[in-house]
Amino acid sequence: MSPSTDKARATRNRIVELAASEFNRNGYAGTSMSDIMRATGLQKGGIYNHFRSKDELAIAAFDYAVGRIQQHYSTVLRGKRYAIARLYALVDAFYDDIDDPPIQGGCPLLNTAIESDDTHPALRDRARQAMNAWRDMIRKIVANGSKRGEVRAEIDAETVASLWISLLEGGLMMSQLYGDRVHLDRAKQHLCAYIRTALEVPD
Repeated sequence: MSPSTDKARATRNRIVELAASEFNRNGYAGTSMSDIMRATGLQKGGIYNHFRSKDELAIAAFDYAVGRIQQHYSTVLRGKRYAIARLYALVDAFYDDIDDPPIQGGCPLLNTAIESDDTHPALRDRARQAMNAWRDMIRKIVANGSKRGEVRAEIDAETVASLWISLLEGGLMMSQLYGDRVHLDRAKQHLCAYIRTALEVPD
């Protein structure tokens, strides 16, 4: 790979990283190319050397943001073999991301899911794909735990995934709306109680 190719790739990656924070803080509609230019220090032509449109950049930025979240979860789960321990670790990771977010501006999945509609079908599809990946992760942990006798056999993994995401994302949304973390605190407490009383196999 030539030095010029390395430089172009590094510039593209830097644009994506900085744009991801802009889009996540301000939304797709609320982020202008002037905002991206200011964040990156590049002129419009310099940005369009790497991306054909604002839409293409927004999709790349969203993929980057979700990738950072997924990488964080993979790190949190590393070395944790038991399903219940993995579930608690994911709750803590989501909660801790509020104080030390991988991407500035809150949860990119929540932000994009709320904003995306028929006018942004590509972003909406990306949000669905990311949501499906999160649901699959939780379902697999629960289903594998059930097979190994770590999670109650009668538990439906799909139901757990649905409740899990609804509680945490709903709690986060309310905390952001009211500027009061108590709503996310309550969601976390309820979810941990649910894991302990409804999912964990009694000794």
